[in-house]
Amino acid sequence: MGALRFAVVGTGWVAGEYLKAIAKRPDAVVSAVVSKNTEHAKSRLAELGIDARVSASYEETVKSPDVDAVVLCTTPDLRPEQAVLAALHGKHLVMEKPLAMDRAGLWSMADALEKNPVHTTVSFVLRWNPSFANTKALIDDDAIGRVYMAQIDYWHHVGPQYGQYRWSRTKAQGGSSMLSAGCHAVDAVRFFAGDITEVTAYACHTWKDSEYEFDPNAIAIFKLKNGGIGKVSSSLECKTPYKFNVHLLGEKGAIMNNQLFSHKLPGQKDYATIPTILPDSGDVSHHPFVEEIDDFIDSLRSGKTTRCDFFDAYKSMEVTFAIDESIATGKSVTLPLAK
Repeated sequence: MGALRFAVVGTGWVAGEYLKAIAKRPDAVVSAVVSKNTEHAKSRLAELGIDARVSASYEETVKSPDVDAVVLCTTPDLRPEQAVLAALHGKHLVMEKPLAMDRAGLWSMADALEKNPVHTTVSFVLRWNPSFANTKALIDDDAIGRVYMAQIDYWHHVGPQYGQYRWSRTKAQGGSSMLSAGCHAVDAVRFFAGDITEVTAYACHTWKDSEYEFDPNAIAIFKLKNGGIGKVSSSLECKTPYKFNVHLLGEKGAIMNNQLFSHKLPGQKDYATIPTILPDSGDVSHHPFVEEIDDFIDSLRSGKTTRCDFFDAYKSMEVTFAIDESIATGKSVTLPLAK
């Protein structure tokens, strides 16, 4: 296999990180960029020193024989249709979250990928964060035993200071607090504690003059498949610096972010701190897109699945939709959801 040829769809903040991550690889190349604003796309590529063709047509690009993989960084309402078309043309897929704005969109993607099994990864990007990798390794090594309680928070004031705010605050393209961003916390519960079987959730507004078209604050309580319980909170309007708290209680120890208390450390009297890179910034340049792209390319070449392929991420999206359903109906929702 020669250099893997990518088409990046979109030229926003996140797309720029993917462009840089692909350009770092000696065995990958940005073949094309798709954008409605072709002049902006050309300017962005020039800034990054990347030579690639620019097109306003997604359909033409995804059909092109000089494209092997597609990175979808468009708004989430477009993602299902674009993913289905890429799969139909045999293109491997890197997809931003959320995967879809509703269950029908998610199910259409699943159907297309079952019929056209291309290589996939979904950007629940914190799975590649060093602190997350440490925590997962400790759990897999039985450092804290079965996780019977998982509490994870996503607190991030996503306001007018962010370009995405103009569309992510809307019901049509932002959807909900969990769909817009809190789904990272949902995925983290699954990553550390396993699958979720039941959801009960609530939401509220923040300020009377909020421009959000949905309640930007939500809390969900889970029953875990392993017999434990979990909780996530998501706030997109909050007077606090960015926080992504990970608190895990296990039968043999506990983890609080990068702090460990474990039965494997006899005589331990307090938490031990692990020096690492925490998920403590909302700036996308802080997020491990390089590691995500490395995993995608390396796993494709080795024939292995990525750290977060579509069908794994599908389960996190199911939980996210169940949270929104519980908020809307005032009832608990059992998983998995029936088609």
